[in-house]
Amino acid sequence: MAEDDSPGRTRWARFVAVFGIGAIGAGALMFGMSQGALAASFAVSGSSFKVSADTLTGEGFVQFGGIDAGSGQAHPVAVNGFRKATLDTFCQSVFLPGLPIVGDVTMRITAADVAGMQADNLVVNLTDLTGDLTLGNPQIGVDAGSLDKGPAGLKGQAGGFGLQADNATITGLHQTAWSTTAQTIKFTGMGLTVRTGRQECF
Repeated sequence: MAEDDSPGRTRWARFVAVFGIGAIGAGALMFGMSQGALAASFAVSGSSFKVSADTLTGEGFVQFGGIDAGSGQAHPVAVNGFRKATLDTFCQSVFLPGLPIVGDVTMRITAADVAGMQADNLVVNLTDLTGDLTLGNPQIGVDAGSLDKGPAGLKGQAGGFGLQADNATITGLHQTAWSTTAQTIKFTGMGLTVRTGRQECF
Protein backbone atom coordinates (compact mmCIF):
# COMPACT_ATOMS: atom_id res chain seq x y z
CA MET A 1 0.00 0.00 0.00
CA ALA A 2 1.42 3.41 -0.96
CA GLU A 3 2.26 5.94 1.73
CA ASP A 4 -0.20 8.80 2.10
CA ASP A 5 1.48 12.10 1.13
CA SER A 6 -1.69 14.20 1.26
CA PRO A 7 -1.49 17.62 2.95
CA GLY A 8 -1.65 17.48 6.73
CA ARG A 9 -0.10 14.01 6.94
CA THR A 10 3.49 13.05 7.70
CA ARG A 11 5.15 10.04 6.12
CA TRP A 12 6.12 7.42 8.69
CA ALA A 13 9.59 7.07 7.19
CA ARG A 14 10.18 10.77 7.73
CA PHE A 15 8.86 10.57 11.30
CA VAL A 16 11.28 7.77 12.14
CA ALA A 17 14.17 9.60 10.50
CA VAL A 18 13.54 12.88 12.29
CA PHE A 19 12.31 11.79 15.72
CA GLY A 20 13.59 8.24 16.16
CA ILE A 21 17.17 8.84 15.11
CA GLY A 22 17.12 12.18 16.90
CA ALA A 23 16.15 10.49 20.16
CA ILE A 24 18.88 7.87 19.74
CA GLY A 25 21.40 10.61 19.06
CA ALA A 26 20.29 12.54 22.13
CA GLY A 27 20.72 9.45 24.28
CA ALA A 28 24.22 8.89 22.93
CA LEU A 29 25.04 12.55 23.54
CA MET A 30 23.84 12.31 27.14
CA PHE A 31 25.85 9.14 27.81
CA GLY A 32 29.01 10.46 26.19
CA MET A 33 28.98 13.78 27.97
CA SER A 34 28.20 12.19 31.32
CA GLN A 35 31.52 10.35 30.98
CA GLY A 36 33.50 13.58 30.60
CA ALA A 37 34.46 16.09 27.92
CA LEU A 38 34.27 15.36 24.21
CA ALA A 39 34.14 17.12 20.87
CA ALA A 40 30.59 18.14 20.12
CA SER A 41 28.32 19.91 17.69
CA PHE A 42 24.61 20.55 17.88
CA ALA A 43 22.16 21.50 15.14
CA VAL A 44 18.58 20.51 14.34
CA SER A 45 17.73 20.36 10.65
CA GLY A 46 15.32 23.18 9.83
CA SER A 47 14.87 24.23 13.47
CA SER A 48 16.42 26.76 15.80
CA PHE A 49 16.92 25.99 19.49
CA LYS A 50 17.08 27.96 22.73
CA VAL A 51 19.72 28.23 25.44
CA SER A 52 19.49 29.93 28.81
CA ALA A 53 21.96 30.35 31.66
CA ASP A 54 22.16 32.40 34.83
CA THR A 55 25.70 33.42 33.89
CA LEU A 56 28.08 32.85 30.97
CA THR A 57 31.74 33.60 31.70
CA GLY A 58 34.02 33.52 28.67
CA GLU A 59 37.66 34.10 27.77
CA GLY A 60 38.81 35.19 24.33
CA PHE A 61 35.55 36.54 22.84
CA VAL A 62 34.86 37.50 19.21
CA GLN A 63 31.66 38.43 17.38
CA PHE A 64 30.89 39.14 13.72
CA GLY A 65 28.08 38.71 11.19
CA GLY A 66 27.80 35.59 9.08
CA ILE A 67 25.53 33.10 7.32
CA ASP A 68 24.47 29.72 8.73
CA ALA A 69 23.54 27.30 5.93
CA GLY A 70 23.76 24.07 7.94
CA SER A 71 20.01 23.41 7.91
CA GLY A 72 19.78 23.56 4.11
CA GLN A 73 18.60 27.16 4.26
CA ALA A 74 20.70 30.28 4.62
CA HIS A 75 20.12 32.28 7.81
CA PRO A 76 21.86 35.54 8.75
CA VAL A 77 23.47 35.09 12.17
CA ALA A 78 25.77 36.71 14.68
CA VAL A 79 28.75 34.40 15.13
CA ASN A 80 29.90 34.38 18.77
CA GLY A 81 33.17 32.62 19.61
CA PHE A 82 34.88 31.92 22.95
CA ARG A 83 38.23 30.25 23.58
CA LYS A 84 36.78 29.08 26.89
CA ALA A 85 33.25 29.40 28.26
CA THR A 86 31.53 28.38 31.49
CA LEU A 87 27.76 28.51 31.97
CA ASP A 88 25.86 28.34 35.27
CA THR A 89 22.35 26.78 35.40
CA PHE A 90 22.55 25.72 31.75
CA CYS A 91 19.42 24.79 29.78
CA GLN A 92 19.04 23.95 26.08
CA SER A 93 15.70 23.15 24.45
CA VAL A 94 14.45 22.06 21.04
CA PHE A 95 10.75 22.36 20.21
CA LEU A 96 9.37 19.93 17.59
CA PRO A 97 5.76 20.83 16.71
CA GLY A 98 3.09 18.57 15.28
CA LEU A 99 4.74 15.15 15.36
CA PRO A 100 2.51 12.17 14.46
CA ILE A 101 0.57 10.58 17.33
CA VAL A 102 2.27 12.57 20.10
CA GLY A 103 1.84 16.12 18.78
CA ASP A 104 4.19 18.80 20.07
CA VAL A 105 7.41 17.60 21.73
CA THR A 106 10.18 19.43 23.61
CA MET A 107 13.65 17.99 24.25
CA ARG A 108 15.65 19.68 27.03
CA ILE A 109 19.23 19.27 28.22
CA THR A 110 20.15 20.78 31.59
CA ALA A 111 23.28 20.90 33.76
CA ALA A 112 24.21 21.66 37.36
CA ASP A 113 23.86 25.14 38.78
CA VAL A 114 27.52 26.26 39.07
CA ALA A 115 29.81 25.70 36.06
CA GLY A 116 27.48 22.96 34.84
CA MET A 117 28.52 23.45 31.22
CA GLN A 118 32.14 24.11 30.21
CA ALA A 119 33.40 24.41 26.64
CA ASP A 120 36.66 25.00 24.78
CA ASN A 121 36.64 26.82 21.42
CA LEU A 122 32.89 27.34 21.52
CA VAL A 123 31.21 28.83 18.42
CA VAL A 124 27.51 29.73 18.36
CA ASN A 125 25.56 30.93 15.31
CA LEU A 126 22.70 32.86 16.88
CA THR A 127 19.82 35.07 15.82
CA ASP A 128 18.74 36.49 19.19
CA LEU A 129 20.58 37.21 22.43
CA THR A 130 19.45 39.04 25.55
CA GLY A 131 21.15 39.58 28.91
CA ASP A 132 23.52 41.93 30.72
CA LEU A 133 26.93 42.04 29.00
CA THR A 134 30.29 43.08 30.47
CA LEU A 135 33.40 43.10 28.22
CA GLY A 136 37.02 43.21 29.40
CA ASN A 137 39.38 45.28 27.22
CA PRO A 138 36.91 45.42 24.31
CA GLN A 139 37.77 46.37 20.73
CA ILE A 140 34.62 47.43 18.85
CA GLY A 141 34.58 48.02 15.10
CA VAL A 142 37.58 45.82 14.36
CA ASP A 143 37.90 44.48 10.80
CA ALA A 144 36.17 41.09 11.07
CA GLY A 145 38.90 39.56 8.91
CA SER A 146 41.59 40.43 11.46
CA LEU A 147 39.95 39.12 14.65
CA ASP A 148 42.46 37.16 16.73
CA LYS A 149 41.21 36.83 20.32
CA GLY A 150 38.68 34.03 19.82
CA PRO A 151 39.07 30.38 18.83
CA ALA A 152 42.04 29.86 16.50
CA GLY A 153 41.21 30.83 12.92
CA LEU A 154 37.70 32.10 13.72
CA LYS A 155 37.22 35.37 11.85
CA GLY A 156 34.72 37.01 9.53
CA GLN A 157 34.83 38.49 6.05
CA ALA A 158 37.56 41.07 5.50
CA GLY A 159 36.13 44.57 5.73
CA GLY A 160 33.18 43.46 7.86
CA PHE A 161 32.31 44.71 11.33
CA GLY A 162 33.90 42.81 14.19
CA LEU A 163 34.09 42.95 17.97
CA GLN A 164 36.50 41.23 20.33
CA ALA A 165 37.46 41.29 24.01
CA ASP A 166 39.82 39.58 26.42
CA ASN A 167 36.82 38.30 28.36
CA ALA A 168 33.03 38.53 28.45
CA THR A 169 30.36 37.95 31.07
CA ILE A 170 26.64 37.67 30.29
CA THR A 171 24.12 37.41 33.11
CA GLY A 172 20.52 36.38 32.49
CA LEU A 173 21.47 34.81 29.14
CA HIS A 174 18.66 33.96 26.71
CA GLN A 175 19.68 33.05 23.17
CA THR A 176 18.17 31.48 20.05
CA ALA A 177 20.62 29.76 17.71
CA TRP A 178 20.83 27.59 14.61
CA SER A 179 24.02 25.72 15.48
CA THR A 180 26.72 25.27 18.11
CA THR A 181 30.15 23.67 17.75
CA ALA A 182 33.04 23.24 20.18
CA GLN A 183 36.35 21.45 20.50
CA THR A 184 35.18 20.02 23.80
CA ILE A 185 32.06 20.35 25.95
CA LYS A 186 31.68 19.01 29.47
CA PHE A 187 28.38 18.80 31.36
CA THR A 188 28.26 18.26 35.14
CA GLY A 189 25.03 16.90 36.59
CA MET A 190 23.52 16.55 33.13
CA GLY A 191 19.87 15.68 32.59
CA LEU A 192 17.91 15.05 29.40
CA THR A 193 14.11 15.04 29.14
CA VAL A 194 11.71 14.54 26.25
CA ARG A 195 8.18 15.73 27.02
CA THR A 196 4.99 16.37 25.11
CA GLY A 197 3.91 19.99 24.83
CA ARG A 198 5.89 23.20 24.70
CA GLN A 199 8.31 23.30 27.64
CA GLU A 200 11.24 25.36 26.38
CA CYS A 201 13.97 26.92 28.52
CA PHE A 202 12.29 30.33 28.16
